[in-house]
Amino acid sequence: MVSTLQNVAIDCADAYELARFWSRALGSPLHPDSAPGDAETAVLLPQGPQLYFNQVPEPKTVKNRLHLCLRPETSREEEVQRLLALGATLVADRREPDGPGWAVLADPEGNEFCVLRSASDRDPKP
Repeated sequence: MVSTLQNVAIDCADAYELARFWSRALGSPLHPDSAPGDAETAVLLPQGPQLYFNQVPEPKTVKNRLHLCLRPETSREEEVQRLLALGATLVADRREPDGPGWAVLADPEGNEFCVLRSASDRDPKP
């Protein structure tokens, strides 16, 4: 017997608003029972566990020990710009001039995540 991964829990100051950011970032819906002011809510991913947002009283104070890595359908550069427009901030730029690397962003509450190269970025057409 083994366990299955149900969700990835993210502590936050405003569960509904942070879940809305991630819903837009990932193009996945909020749990249907979600409403502004909810202390708990989730983003329902098409595959795998859900992202579960839990409101807590203490603020984030240090670097995440666990973070999400996103592989965009568009180019990495386009996705970074889209996420910045949604409210993310650039934390560290690990992109290299010849293509490899990633961008480290933070969501509106400061939780770091990475944007990796897309399949088209990794395998450019001749």
